[in-house]
Amino acid sequence: MRYRATCLTPLLVGDGRRLSPIDYMVWRDQVNVLDQTRIFRLLAKGPRLEGYLAQLRKAEKLDFSAWGGFAQNFADRRIPFEHPSSSAHWNRERGEHLFIPTFAAGPAGPYLPGSALKGAIRTGIVAARLNPGALRDVAGRMQSDRPPRRPAEPVEEQVLGNPGQSRMKAVGISDSLPVSFDAMRVYLIRVAALVARGGRLELGWKQSPRGTADGRRPEESTPYFAEMAAPGTVFEGRWEEDPFFSQPDILRALNWREAPGAARMFEACNQHAAGLLAAHRSYAEQAGLEQLAAALGELESRLGAIGRNGQACLLQMGLGAGFLSKVASLDTGAESYRQILQRVPLYSRAASTGLPFPKTRKVVFLEGRPATLPGWVLLEAG
Repeated sequence: MRYRATCLTPLLVGDGRRLSPIDYMVWRDQVNVLDQTRIFRLLAKGPRLEGYLAQLRKAEKLDFSAWGGFAQNFADRRIPFEHPSSSAHWNRERGEHLFIPTFAAGPAGPYLPGSALKGAIRTGIVAARLNPGALRDVAGRMQSDRPPRRPAEPVEEQVLGNPGQSRMKAVGISDSLPVSFDAMRVYLIRVAALVARGGRLELGWKQSPRGTADGRRPEESTPYFAEMAAPGTVFEGRWEEDPFFSQPDILRALNWREAPGAARMFEACNQHAAGLLAAHRSYAEQAGLEQLAAALGELESRLGAIGRNGQACLLQMGLGAGFLSKVASLDTGAESYRQILQRVPLYSRAASTGLPFPKTRKVVFLEGRPATLPGWVLLEAG
């Protein structure tokens, strides 16, 4: 079998690498990734190498007036901005915010790691089969003086089985075939947040390094840039269902009713996607982000068109997908959920404010406007 993953919104599944502002130059509304090896070889033949190295050591960005010719003649890759207006935002920003995370890629081009797909599917399965009392059990374990490092691990094993007999073993998902670098764009991302003003919730935009959401307009917030696959990009790879796990004796030994397959997995993922989209759309409407709410409505229509045919599902993954895409329970307002969050140092402060959790979303700007959420993919297998 093969799978086909189509990007519905900009997607970044990275490998941990980032372009620093001295690894590239912005010229003609595109990021020109410098081939530093060629540059060093060229400058080593003359007196300019020391000056270039001195600027690399001290500069936030390379001085275009002095070294701009490298962007024209020594670019290893040229990644266009999604919109020309991004260049102006880039020019105004400090270097510390101009590190650009890049898409996972090999010598032949960018590819979608199979582990990213399998992780998103795993979350959807756990979400669909989660026992309503599971959160109360986890909250109870978190109240001890020494909370466990993985308090939800027993819940996950109850749904999927322990690592030795996990239902995910029945399916193998390969890394995708590489696609052309031409499918990549550099997108502008800003962080929207709900803030309390005058006794009501309003939209704010987060500023770094203060971490506050005082900006009332997007332009007052800190922009971030990321290399992402453009909507419409298609990644294809192998989807394998091991027949070993379909044998009656093996099913009995594992205490499974049936072997997991694409149809069951996709049904579970679509249930999770429906909950995610509803939560995101409610947030967008509350924040007054009309274009974002409309985009989420279109995704809901796409999900409805898929129906229950068992051949496709919607997933959210990668950079900016956020907290909700990685958790099985979306009812963050439940008392047991709040108890869990308050015992986790990373979330305790946000959970104690009484504001909706999570109160932020990473929003991708299209044509200079807050337009969509990143990471939505249509996955098909057959």
